[in-house]
Amino acid sequence: MADADFDIPVWLTPEGEKVSCLEKIKVLNENLVELRQMAQDALEDAVLMGCDERQFRQVMRSLAESLVNPYGSKK
Repeated sequence: MADADFDIPVWLTPEGEKVSCLEKIKVLNENLVELRQMAQDALEDAVLMGCDERQFRQVMRSLAESLVNPYGSKK
């Protein structure tokens, strides 16, 4: 599931405890692997089309920071 440059994280609850439900962990890991592959493909496309890799990475960071939690903060 993971490759040499990417480790699947230990998923934590907002309280800092490990998520224990194996089905939840499976879904989270599958989503992460799928997102990583999509991002890798997009990076390769951008570079092949002559875009600046640093700009692409900044756009990806901005994209991640712009995500909204529709369930509100549980802190």
